[in-house]
Amino acid sequence: MDVGQTVLKETEIEKHLNVAQSLITQFVVVSTGKSESNTEIAGTRRRFVSTVSTAGTKSTNKVELTNTVAAINAGDGMLSLAQHGLVYKTRRAAAVALAVGDLFAEQTGLDALVKKNAGGSLAGEEADRFRSLVESSSYVVAFTASAYLLQMLPEEGEPATDVAEPDFLFDTPQDALKGLIACIHAAVEGASDDKVMTARARAAARLALDELLQRRARFTGLGSFEQTHLRHESDGFELNGFDVAPGAKRTKLVMQFKKPNEIIGNHIAKYQAIKLSKMLMAYDFDRQMNPFVELGGFLFTFIGDGSPGTGKTILIQMIAGMINDYCEVAGYGFTYENFGVDQISSYQGKSGQNCKQFVSNVLGTKTIGFGTVDDIDQVAAKRSDDRSSAGQQEVTAVLMESFAGANTVVRGNCSFGMFSNYPENVDDALRQRAGARWLVDGPQTRDDYIDIFALLAGKNHSIPLGDHDLFDAQVIQRAVGEAYAELSKPKEDGMVAVYDRFLNDIGEPKSLADIGTYLHMIKTAEPRFTGRAIKNITDAIKMRAMDIELPDEWFETPDVFMHQDYDTKRDMIAELRSPFTMDMVMQEINRYADSEFRYTDKSDNAAVEEIIRRERQREKAIGEMEAMKKDGRW
Repeated sequence: MDVGQTVLKETEIEKHLNVAQSLITQFVVVSTGKSESNTEIAGTRRRFVSTVSTAGTKSTNKVELTNTVAAINAGDGMLSLAQHGLVYKTRRAAAVALAVGDLFAEQTGLDALVKKNAGGSLAGEEADRFRSLVESSSYVVAFTASAYLLQMLPEEGEPATDVAEPDFLFDTPQDALKGLIACIHAAVEGASDDKVMTARARAAARLALDELLQRRARFTGLGSFEQTHLRHESDGFELNGFDVAPGAKRTKLVMQFKKPNEIIGNHIAKYQAIKLSKMLMAYDFDRQMNPFVELGGFLFTFIGDGSPGTGKTILIQMIAGMINDYCEVAGYGFTYENFGVDQISSYQGKSGQNCKQFVSNVLGTKTIGFGTVDDIDQVAAKRSDDRSSAGQQEVTAVLMESFAGANTVVRGNCSFGMFSNYPENVDDALRQRAGARWLVDGPQTRDDYIDIFALLAGKNHSIPLGDHDLFDAQVIQRAVGEAYAELSKPKEDGMVAVYDRFLNDIGEPKSLADIGTYLHMIKTAEPRFTGRAIKNITDAIKMRAMDIELPDEWFETPDVFMHQDYDTKRDMIAELRSPFTMDMVMQEINRYADSEFRYTDKSDNAAVEEIIRRERQREKAIGEMEAMKKDGRW
């Protein structure tokens, strides 16, 4: 069971079925006059807009959702499965929402005021509070019904974009529901088929949520609902306060998880992945903050790059598997999502919507989240690339805004990983929003190759191992120590030249001024080494200062660490950290700067190879033209 979860009982919903049934059968709604005509322009869903204002005029409209849905396929006397699903789920949404309204009334004391008002004894401030809470209750009911429909209606086909916004009244919860159902009724009326009907209904629910969130500040007394974490098990419906966006129903994560001992090589990437998995579990659901964010060292975004077949996918499987196992021990919800090329759409704006939904799902504050963007060079385009699709450009914009935008809030309950074989093809600004760089280079040494072959070959043989200590080279602490020691000097040719010049001019660094000089020299050699790069390096240094191994015992049972309060978690973590050293600083500078020079070199090499290929083609074409001239064919 999730932390702080409220279970909605079926008996509480059944009390409202009669009211919900009446809402989908027939009711009359009063609407404000608009300048749109009731007659559609032929061949479109658009309506003529008059230049004569009719704003302020009132009209009544009969809403019969069941009959309207049945009329979509008038030749059949029965509702199709999709039509029945829409009608049933709308009725269910109304009943569930009214039940949630009852819970809200109990939390705020509205139920007592309702009883007192029945006797006609409310006056003054008490009467004002009563009216305010009734309006807030109506708002909560409308929000819940919209969220329910958005979760329960399947996402099929292209989204509808010409659905009119709802006209809400918040005098009573029933009035608020009438506004939502009238919006759905208008959206599905005249739909050409079931897919269009469902898409329009989903669009109406989404539009209603957006409209409600814009009005949220007008209502008082919503604080208790903000912390509500509610679930109805049989429907699979979840409501986490006003978290935007409940999308499709979540299914149990199905993935071929990997254990750390099944990864050979990639020592630093594997070590930091293990640390990240444990960091996420320090998140405090009550405070909605992670001590690692406050103390420093939390990894919100990272990018892993390496040649094909070096282990990026298996690294994702390892991280997801570790977080999933920890969440099962703690009883936390776990959200894993991957954004891939299949979510790039030819429909304008759809790719951006898909990406925004992906980010929102992972960011949800009521679960531990891990989001990945595999092959990001194919998913997100460089802004300067005129050959990329509009959908790829939309994704780039959404990811940049989400990872380090003005409204980005890092709480420490989730992390995003970008992976690519060709990171030099990723937009520079997006790539620099990755707080850490993981070089996923696979097995490197002789011992690594012996270990990986022995691991993958299995035990169905009698071939002797030979002179080798199996998996000894993979002992994580020693392997990582050796890997970090190698970073004391850079590896890329461009960085080696800068490093040698720095040692010749300054000598071994001893102060912050020396470090600043080194960073400026790197900037001079590589213009893309900006202030954001310095921030990423300092974050990595802080992470090294937090280079502590949280004991496995903390994660075997939830009460030892994971279920402790925020202050206790922070103090437990703080006791383990130590100051960072000059060696750590130089290693992290070299590691990050190496990656920038590596990306530049790859990009330059690709451009050179393209020029060589074109020149070879040109020479071949000239030769063929000369031969054709000799034969008289030119």
